[in-house]
Amino acid sequence: MQISRSVLSGTKMAAVLAAGVLALTACGGSSTPAASSESGPKLINAGKLTVCSDVPYEPFEFQKDGKIVGFDMDIANEVAKDLKAELNVVDSSFEAIETGTALTGCDVSISSISITDVRKNVMDFSNPYMDDDLTLVATSSSGINNLDGAKGKKVGVQQATTGAQYAKDKGIDAQQFEDSGLLVQALKAGTIDAAVGNQSVLGYAIMGDSKLKRVEDYATGEKLGISIKKGNTAMADAVNATLKRITDDGTLKKFQTTWFGEATKK
Repeated sequence: MQISRSVLSGTKMAAVLAAGVLALTACGGSSTPAASSESGPKLINAGKLTVCSDVPYEPFEFQKDGKIVGFDMDIANEVAKDLKAELNVVDSSFEAIETGTALTGCDVSISSISITDVRKNVMDFSNPYMDDDLTLVATSSSGINNLDGAKGKKVGVQQATTGAQYAKDKGIDAQQFEDSGLLVQALKAGTIDAAVGNQSVLGYAIMGDSKLKRVEDYATGEKLGISIKKGNTAMADAVNATLKRITDDGTLKKFQTTWFGEATKK
């Protein structure tokens, strides 16, 4: 999943810096927000769970009908509900999220973040809420049947992601795209022959498109988690309690079916 982005969005970075005093975007949440209980985690803005997320990254977080929706946002809503707080979503650059900078202005970051040892140096993570390996998708007319067959073809990746690194490691000279939306757009327009990226995003993007096919999957063992300020055990406990609840009662599975269908294995 997303590793980092080398091009910072000034608007998004400003949004993160302003998050402590201003909720830029809101969606869902309780209709009667209240401050979290005294025994629960302390929120940056009383009565609000402020969540940093890098939008758009469909189907995890993207704009629809004036709201930020998606798989991650459904989970964020559940965490906010358990905290008896209103959900406030701050559109952040992924670099701010990955480096932990976003957590200076947000209570948590929920943005399809892969749990890595490097990131654990600057932030804590919730328990994993999704497995998300890589895949190769291609146009049906490309003749690509495996990764070796993609060499010499026009292959795209989202810049600074695990997909980009995987393609590089396998000897693919891939074209870099700033976000997944541009990558998918190029694939569907036929300006590239194939793309390497996470199963959730690319599998979702090509569903129902007979001109595109899922060629190969790669078991990279990626797991997604919610990032939390280092040492904030109260927040980690609260987030993990929500994840356990929605796992046990089938809500998380319902969210996965809603947003991904058969795009992911789990």
